[in-house]
Amino acid sequence: MSMGTTAQPEAGPDALIGRVLDNRYQIVARISRGGMATVYQAIDNRLDRTVAIKIMHAGLAEDDDFVTRFGREAKAAAQLSHPNVVLVHDQGTVSGDDLPYLVMEYVSGRTLRDVLRDHGHLTPEQALTIIEPVLQALEAAHTAGFIHRDIKPENILISNDGRVKVADFGLARALTSMTATQGLLMGTVAYLSPEHVEAGTSDARSDVYGAGICLFEMLTGAVPFGGDSPINVAYQHVNADVPLPSQRVSGISPAVDDLVMRATRRDPAARYEDAADFIEDVRQVRRGLPAPQPLASTRSSGDDIRETLVVEALTEAADRAQPPAPPIGAAPVRRRRKRWPIVVGIVTLLLALGAASYAGWFLSWGPGRTVVVPGVVGLDVTAAQAVANNSDLALVVADEVFSETVAIGLIISTDPAPGDNVRAQSEIGAVVSLGPQRFEVPELAGLTTAEAQAALTSVNLAVGETRDIWNAKIPIGSVVRTDPAAGTEIKADTPVTLITSKGPKPVVIADFTGISAAEATESLQAAGLNVDVTEDYSASISTGSVISTSPATGEKVEVGGTVTLLVSLGPPPVEVPYLIDLFREEAVAIIEGLGLVANVQEGPFTPLNRVINQDPNAGTMVPAGSTVTITII
Repeated sequence: MSMGTTAQPEAGPDALIGRVLDNRYQIVARISRGGMATVYQAIDNRLDRTVAIKIMHAGLAEDDDFVTRFGREAKAAAQLSHPNVVLVHDQGTVSGDDLPYLVMEYVSGRTLRDVLRDHGHLTPEQALTIIEPVLQALEAAHTAGFIHRDIKPENILISNDGRVKVADFGLARALTSMTATQGLLMGTVAYLSPEHVEAGTSDARSDVYGAGICLFEMLTGAVPFGGDSPINVAYQHVNADVPLPSQRVSGISPAVDDLVMRATRRDPAARYEDAADFIEDVRQVRRGLPAPQPLASTRSSGDDIRETLVVEALTEAADRAQPPAPPIGAAPVRRRRKRWPIVVGIVTLLLALGAASYAGWFLSWGPGRTVVVPGVVGLDVTAAQAVANNSDLALVVADEVFSETVAIGLIISTDPAPGDNVRAQSEIGAVVSLGPQRFEVPELAGLTTAEAQAALTSVNLAVGETRDIWNAKIPIGSVVRTDPAAGTEIKADTPVTLITSKGPKPVVIADFTGISAAEATESLQAAGLNVDVTEDYSASISTGSVISTSPATGEKVEVGGTVTLLVSLGPPPVEVPYLIDLFREEAVAIIEGLGLVANVQEGPFTPLNRVINQDPNAGTMVPAGSTVTITII
């Protein structure tokens, strides 16, 4: 999985295409999808440039430790600036989906994996031309305190104008916060150093090892170790030396072999100390090689990238003939006076010579001779049988056993043992490895903790720690998933972490002040909460709208809990005062001062200008804004 490369954007529907992230990055096409993330082509509307955006999959986003570490490592990686490093411009989170993403330099071209897939192995000149800028990128990173941890052809980009860039700095380090299985960075076990496989540790020499494996693959067209499963490949990294490239492809000089050999030593102390040390030898060897054939061309037009690959012819040596053994002659025998003793002697001698010759043949070439049992430990059965046949022995499989140290299908031991003398055409019994014994993590989602623990012990696995996460679908206390995931094959008695549900994530109460009670009730019920309603008067909140909530705004309520809405009845009622015998002006002022409306009634003649009657009567409670009628005399 590469990032920052364009290749050809993939077609097909994608909900993210067309979206704008953080009001800045407009996604226009999907470039590729890998096991950890999906890479998109996007436009940075602020700086008006094309960028690549790598959006992590939801499974990673659910791990809080990874999200935190991802942000920290992305910020650190953004400080790394070098012509051979894919630059990290920005990082953020997709709004609404909570998916972390990286914004990177957009490199138009192909990955080294694409080149190897299309053309097979490269010439030494081409391979060293590519590995040198890769090592320059690593040198800059090591100087800045970075370890890449995931050097592989997918992370080596070759632009259309021939520049080589390394991607994914910082991501591998962030991924080490995931599970032990995920810590192998799925699909990259072919490039992992022995110390990473055994102890999970990495330093600059680990990157040197990964670069050495990439160089081997460029020279031969394949990684040095293969197998039916990642554990088999990892075993070989720890227990076997990387073969010389010249053993796979002819025409590779000893100097190039030495580069690969020193970079991929199993003991880190025997490797190049860092990328800078590796570069010095690469440059020295390159000076003795012819100029490389071009790997990329045609920048201006839309033509396909063309590559010229040269394969040197094999040279075979003539067989050497062994000179024949000199003949053995017999001295003549003189006749004596009595011939029969002579005849008897001759016959006896001939019989003796014949017996000796037969014995010699029997012991040297016949079935009675002895041979040394060859060493076949570590070979597969077919190869071991071929070796045994060459020694005039027959190899048979005597037993098959599980082994943590010998890969599946390889021979663990023989009886008789290597080096023993046995009669020719004897049988050798071989014990063959079934590989490490592994047990599959069962599917435990939805089971109670007790049920899950019983299920683990029934398949020879151990119960690890229990971690709780929010989950709206799985009942509280039941298993959401396991770590390692269901279906993963692991050793017996390996602890399995149970990730259990602590129920739906609590609801944070929004501010419903001034919102209609009906609208607030609908919103709370949609979030899984129950609603109670109480009423009170309010001079500031309109009738039927929410005055406040209990619990208050910003507080959390478990799903299924109850929220009480205090709803306004409008302004409080007003008590009508006693107005009889007051002057008209005084009565009107009192009525209006209480928020009521004065209705004055008077006859044609009002000499006293006083109130003689009022409606409603004094002491009556009326709503604010009500009308009070007074009669003037």
